[in-house]
Amino acid sequence: MNNVHNLLIIGSGPAGLTAAIYAARTELKPIVFEGDSPGGQLINTSFVENWPGNISILGAQLINNIKKHAKHFGTQSIHETITKVDFNKRPFTLWTNKNNEYKAKAIIVATGAGPKKLGCPGEKEYWGKGVTTCAICDGALYKDLPVVIIGGGDTAMEDASFMTRFTNQITIIHLLDKLTASPAMQKRVFNNPHIKIIYNSTVSEIRGNSEHITEIVITNQKTHEQTTIPTRALFLAIGIKPNTTFLNGALKLDNYGYIETFCPTTSTSVEGIFACGDAADYMYRQAITAAGSGCMAALDAQRYLETTE
Repeated sequence: MNNVHNLLIIGSGPAGLTAAIYAARTELKPIVFEGDSPGGQLINTSFVENWPGNISILGAQLINNIKKHAKHFGTQSIHETITKVDFNKRPFTLWTNKNNEYKAKAIIVATGAGPKKLGCPGEKEYWGKGVTTCAICDGALYKDLPVVIIGGGDTAMEDASFMTRFTNQITIIHLLDKLTASPAMQKRVFNNPHIKIIYNSTVSEIRGNSEHITEIVITNQKTHEQTTIPTRALFLAIGIKPNTTFLNGALKLDNYGYIETFCPTTSTSVEGIFACGDAADYMYRQAITAAGSGCMAALDAQRYLETTE
């Protein structure tokens, strides 16, 4: 436990595992800490249809393939969650939820991000079965079917506009009595006859047939009236939160909790610590961009270790 490793990788999504593939191939013998959600957001995604080389593949299968790839080259995976870090002195130190201590010359943080959720009945049951956060990822699966988007900001408007490529049955549900998106984004939605907006309402329940979502129940916050809306997809666009609280000030974060990196590298505010994937990316948030940044982080870590040894 007290041996000093070359490279530790915190996170087991496409960013962390891709970093592990590159690091393992250069004999860095990386260790990946899987965390409490092995595979990241991809594990709960239904079919992925925008991963190069796979026309359609289940998210769980895709992440399993990447994990096997990393293991093939010698990556070690540990099913523990990092709860505390010390980046003030080298070697760096990590502590896990099982009270184990690990030290390393370099560290890659790839802990990803998690969507803010509704917390209503049926959400957990139908997550990945029509309930999702990525219209770009899953939108094409719902051609000519009714879909609902939750939120009133720019992301919700972008999702609604994107979904018009596939269906003319789009409903936006928003908690407030007016949208919070930019005027330009609002105008795009207002001018589209295929997008309906319901204000002052929240989702009270998500229902389905065990296999997939079929309808939702919404509650008007002013009248308390409940309405059932048939839908085959529920896209949550109420925000994303990066999984960075465990750092507890060890790295410089932006105002939204994302790790600040110094482009074009994945270097962070601490030399020898690198960040990739959704923990540092507030803009793209795609599996393929996460994997790409994981590659970058591994190459950056390799160069760092070469110059310090």
